Order: sequence, then C-alpha cells, then structure tokens
Amino acid sequence: MFDTLSDKLQRVFKNLRGEGKLTPENMEAALREIRVALLEADVHFRVVKQLIEAVKEKAVGTEVLGALNPSQQVVKIVHEELIKLLGTHASRLRFANQPPSVILIVGLQGSGKTTSTAKLARWLSKNQHTPIMVSVDVYRPAARDQLAVLAKNLNLPIYPGAEGEAKPLELAKSARREAIQTGRDVLLIDTAGRLHIDEELMTELQELKDTFDPVEILFVADAMTGQDAVKSADEFHKRLGISGVILTKMDGDARGGAALSIRSVTGQPLKFVGLGEKPDAFEAFHPDRAANRILGMGDVLSFIEKVEDVIDKKQAEDLQRKLLDNEFTLEDFRNQLKQISKLGPLENLIGMMPDMGMMKELKKQKVDPKEVTRVVAIIDSMTPKERDNHMIINGARRRRIAKGSGTTVNDVNNLLQQYTQARKMMKQFSGLASGQGFLGKKLAKMGMGKLPNLSDFKF
Repeated sequence: MFDTLSDKLQRVFKNLRGEGKLTPENMEAALREIRVALLEADVHFRVVKQLIEAVKEKAVGTEVLGALNPSQQVVKIVHEELIKLLGTHASRLRFANQPPSVILIVGLQGSGKTTSTAKLARWLSKNQHTPIMVSVDVYRPAARDQLAVLAKNLNLPIYPGAEGEAKPLELAKSARREAIQTGRDVLLIDTAGRLHIDEELMTELQELKDTFDPVEILFVADAMTGQDAVKSADEFHKRLGISGVILTKMDGDARGGAALSIRSVTGQPLKFVGLGEKPDAFEAFHPDRAANRILGMGDVLSFIEKVEDVIDKKQAEDLQRKLLDNEFTLEDFRNQLKQISKLGPLENLIGMMPDMGMMKELKKQKVDPKEVTRVVAIIDSMTPKERDNHMIINGARRRRIAKGSGTTVNDVNNLLQQYTQARKMMKQFSGLASGQGFLGKKLAKMGMGKLPNLSDFKF
C-alpha cells in the first residue's frame, strides 16, 4: 500500500539533503518531482494541484527549524498537508439513537460489496455491536448465496428471505423486522450493483434510502481501478448522497491514487480499507497513519492493534522476558512464526514498520508464503538441545536436519542466518510494552500516535 509513491517521495527528500535553507530554486525542483510522483500514483490532478500549492505556500523561504534540515522540514510540511488531504482524523461510523442502525452498502458490480459487507459485520461484532446482514441483490446469480456462505463462515446472522420475497424493498423491510425481533443493533443491506451507473439502479437505491433513512451509505470502490473508482464515488454521491467510502484491494495497489483523491473529490471520508481476501483483512482508515506510511514512517499503531487482536497476552509477555534476557530460542522462533502467520501476509506487517535500519532492508525482500512451512519443518527436525542452543549445530547436524525436513543444507543455513537476524530485530522491538529498547523509545517520543521527532528520520 502506497509503496511506489513512498519510494519516489523519499528520493525527492534525499535530493534536498545538505541544503541550509529552502530556496525558491531547490523547492521548485522538489515540488516538480513531488507533482510527478503524485500524478504517476494516479492521484487526481486537482488534488495534486491543491497539495502542491499548500506545500509551496508553507515551505518556500522557510528557515530551517532547530535540528531539521531542509528535507526533514519538507517532510513535516508534506506530512501535515497529506493528513489534511486524507481527512485530518479517522471518520467513525454513525449509529441511530433507536436501533437497528441501517447501513446501506452500495457500489458498482465487482467492486467487492458483498465481501465488504461481511467484513464490516465482523468488524462491528468485534467492536461490541450485534449486526445482521441481508442481501437485496435479486439480479446477480448466487449473489445472496455468496453473502449467506460468508455469514456462515464468520458465524454471523443473516436474513435469508422468506418464500415469495423477490423485491429488494420487501427483503430489506423483513430484515429490519428480524433485526428488531432478535435484538440486533445494526442492519447491513448489501445492495445490487451494475457494471455502469444507470437510472434503474439509482431509483432502487433511492427508494431504499427514502424508506430506511440509513445512518450510513457506504460506497465500495476497488482501489485497483484508480481514478475510475474516484469518478464512480463522486457520481454516486451526487445522485445518492453517500456518507463514506470503503476502498477494497488496497493491498494490491502500490500507487494509492484513489485513497488520496476520494475525500477531496467527493467531500466524503474514506472510512475503511480492505487489505486482502481474509475476513480480518479489513481496517478502519486513519489519515495520520496513512500519511506516516506514505512518508516511510511506518504504521506502528496499526501493527500493535493487529498484534493485540491475535497474539496471546501471556505468550507475548513470556516472549518479551526472553528477548530482554537474551533467551530467545529456535523453539520460540518457530512458535512466533506460527503466531505471526495468523496476522496476515508478512509483506503487510513489514510495511507497517518505519523505513529505518534493518526494517528498510527487510522491506526490499520478497516473502514467500511457503517459507513459514519450510522453516517450521526444519526446526521440527532438530533435537531439543539444538533448538535450545543453535551454536551447537555443526555441519554434520545441518546435513541430518536437512535430510529429516526434506530440504537442503543451504536452506538450513539460511534459516539459522534468519534466526540470528530475527533475534537482533526482535530485541529492538521488545520495548513495545516496557518502553525499553529502540521502538519503545520511539513510541514514547511519538506519544502513541503523534508525529515523531523528524530529526530521527534519515532520508
């Protein structure tokens, strides 16, 4: 997410390094490169113009403040303007005073409406709500069956529809009655879509809106379609009045143009992002965290939230103690790999870390999802003593381990190298809870979410 744009912007900041003052000349050159980077990231041209003018107004002629060099001063200004562009603060869902709160999920066909409906229901249930879903897409073959399967897999309720209920409005009304009778506080209505916006679709959606007065109308857009997604969101807003956007497939969009453009073009916030196919690959959108990631500062807060949601607290405390006492063994390494695999693709997790030191090098590596299985097999082929003390694993032991795990000696060597690197890296991050170590001190400076001391970032 934002990888391509992040790389290009960091190159711009590097070019500014070494200057004592932001002059019109070097700033103009930097702004040209920033403009090109944003346009190549498929950001809407009006949004690019708005951002460049705002940065230029603040930056040109500004004296370097304190320990900040010009590149860091520009990073600070761009960071502030990106947050403004993305929405300043996270936009929360609204709920009705009298439940059930009705949320309409709208969008074009193929954008991921049905999957997003199920993911949102799961997110709501994880946040002390009791949602129920209904599909009113009576046109697309198996559309309602798709939502039913997702609901079953997530163990969440759905209104299936009674015999004879063939119209969207009838289904939605019955679903609301079901929500009231069963004490559900949120009703998610998965609406029909079309390949293109047409009058029949808009008339149907307007009828649903007039009947239910939904607290939210969320437009689902595919991030991979770039400005087409922004254009569709704007058209839906003009015709229907959406209240927010769910941007899907953000994990596959290295440019990020749609995310940077939607709020400025539609005037409505980006509320959630889909980051993969799994049910938990769905997050509330935080403008400040997105701006951090774009500028290579990482998204440590989202990382912590994801870890806290999956990792057992006692295990985490035991791991931290072992890391601080330098007792992290291959057995622990194997167990942690299994835990980490529950958090989603490793590239996404590494992408949340700041572009500094070892993490910057790790981000360049392509992670093979089969690697965890291979590593676990290798460690399982070791004796308890070998797992406890990797230093005793000599050449003969490596050959035996390779044979037992169906791998090669080179694979075993690579694992041991990765393990020693992981010990160093995890030692750095062991200060998360205690405030000790590299990351603990960084988080203290950040105030758990505030902009970090930019002099610590070397662009």
